[in-house]
Amino acid sequence: MDCASEENEIRQALSGVSGIAELRFQLASRTLAIRAEPAALSQAETILRRLSYPPQVLEAGIPAPPVANSVPWPRLIASLLLAAAAEGIHSFLPPSWLHEGLEIALALGAIPLAGLPVYVKGLAALRQGRLNINALMTVAVIGAFLIGHWPEAAMVMALYAIAEALEARAADRARAAISRLMELAPDQARVEQSPGEWRMVAVEAVAVGQRLRVEPGERIPLDGVVMGGSSAVNQAPVTGESLPVEKGPGDPVFAGTINTHGSLVIAVTAPASASTLARIIHAVEEAQASRAPIQRFVDRFAARYTPAVFVLALAVALLAPPLLGLTPLDGVYRALVLLVIACPCALVIATPVTLVSGLTAAARRGIVIKGGLYLEQARRLRILAFDKTGTLTTGRPTLEAFELIDPRVPLAQQRQWAASLAARSDRRTASGGGAGSRGRAWCLRADRWPGAAAGQSPLDS
Repeated sequence: MDCASEENEIRQALSGVSGIAELRFQLASRTLAIRAEPAALSQAETILRRLSYPPQVLEAGIPAPPVANSVPWPRLIASLLLAAAAEGIHSFLPPSWLHEGLEIALALGAIPLAGLPVYVKGLAALRQGRLNINALMTVAVIGAFLIGHWPEAAMVMALYAIAEALEARAADRARAAISRLMELAPDQARVEQSPGEWRMVAVEAVAVGQRLRVEPGERIPLDGVVMGGSSAVNQAPVTGESLPVEKGPGDPVFAGTINTHGSLVIAVTAPASASTLARIIHAVEEAQASRAPIQRFVDRFAARYTPAVFVLALAVALLAPPLLGLTPLDGVYRALVLLVIACPCALVIATPVTLVSGLTAAARRGIVIKGGLYLEQARRLRILAFDKTGTLTTGRPTLEAFELIDPRVPLAQQRQWAASLAARSDRRTASGGGAGSRGRAWCLRADRWPGAAAGQSPLDS
């Protein structure tokens, strides 16, 4: 399933299956968890295959493999070019059997290139008496082709397929934000096997109570308590704290945070699946799965809107000729135009994609919003109160001014000295990145360096 409209279709199809206790959709990972009796599970799988959504069954507790929408841009662009060529022949070349044959050939090439998945789902929906977006587009394009408007049929299908691809790309970007959150914590940890012996193992295999060693510049793999060593830890990826926090024996540390300059020995207090970072990721996924009021309204609206559009289009095809003096062919053409322009696809897709994009964009910046409801209600906020350093400021020191104190040494020479000193600072600290990098201020007095008169660098002294 690619979007909320398909989720709604699956939900409606499974609503009549007895024995299903719960359906949990996760559009972010494109998974559906069904809590039901064995017989109901088998029936649900059959229904999903009949809907042209063949499921890949996963074991409980096993995360879904990453699935990205591979957008076939060459095929879609080729379809658009063929459709544009058909439109050009129809618009600029005189009518003839040769030109008409070229139009049909180009349209027949463009429609399958772009619209084959739409046809498969649309025909399946029509066979089962369901009027959804795919069925609407299938009827409109086939009807336009049958009444001789071949270029229009090809162009509509090509543009619709490209719009679907853009929507899929937006959804994949939202899913990628969750993947980037998961990448904050390393896959392996340096675990103590015996006194003085350390070995790298997968974080999933690390048990609570085991001891880890984290070197300077490394990310902390699991939640724990410092047992030995001291360092400053950049907690910005998890807590948003802009400046590194000093950690020593007895202090808690979180998975995904960055150890800046000292070696730490940490006792694990939570497995990888229950770390603070894992709970944040779970909260974001739950927020994406929740349905905001506006989304529920749009789903209810679309469920009634699509059949109403079909009825209205049928009325136009039947009543327009006698009431407006049109030919029957013109009446059918206007009905098909109505089907295309009244397609609720953009309306149905825009709401969930907007909510998911907003939630994941906030998560990338360290803001966890617990659902679309709260994101929707944020527009009513009038006053925001901040009490955290770095929320309103970046927390990253930058050079604002450079003042020449002693003019006996040229400004360019003093800049070179400052750059030389900065180059010898703790590079591993700088590699911590972002708000965790430690700022250093230098005050240079040219007359204090023994080699200043000779123009030597402070590092040469």
